[in-house]
Amino acid sequence: MAGEEWEQDYLARGERWGGAVHDLPAIGGCGRLLEVGCGNGKTLAAIAANNAGVVGIDCSAAAVALARRSVRDAAHLLVADVRALPFRGGSYDAVCAFHVLGHMEEGDRRRAAGALSRVLREGGRLFFRGFSTADMRYGKGAETEPASYRRGDGILTHYFTEEEVADLFSTLAPVRLLTRTWPLRVRGTAHLRAEIEGIFRK
Repeated sequence: MAGEEWEQDYLARGERWGGAVHDLPAIGGCGRLLEVGCGNGKTLAAIAANNAGVVGIDCSAAAVALARRSVRDAAHLLVADVRALPFRGGSYDAVCAFHVLGHMEEGDRRRAAGALSRVLREGGRLFFRGFSTADMRYGKGAETEPASYRRGDGILTHYFTEEEVADLFSTLAPVRLLTRTWPLRVRGTAHLRAEIEGIFRK
């Protein structure tokens, strides 16, 4: 989904992501931390509650405005493109990329992965999450690239394998890479949600 489309979506729907934040990785005390694709600030607020020096970016100005209401002064926010981050190399001790690269085409995912690696300091950690090919929504919608589907709301979602995520961040050392699953009941029927979780070190 292009930045303009995300902007229209947030203007129309407001706080797209709500509810409690569960199962955050152990990222407390990381030092300077960047969350890319922070959206309306749901996860960023939880991260900022336990960390100082937190920065959140999103390609949508409307999303950043909503996030500012959630995090107040606990994090610095700006509108920026994850594919071309406006930070010096080695600026951050940790970077969080939760369900953001999965909304990009392959070439953009690779550019974003390179940008994330560049802004990490030596020894810094990257925390990644993206939906798995085992997820209940895999295969739903119009396929635009292998394992990438655009559903009726216009959102492009790519579904990852563990091997693909390892390749995407091949310049970093994997610390942890696994598939997390949890049940979701919809109208009395059980479904499976599944995401790839990765931690990498530079």
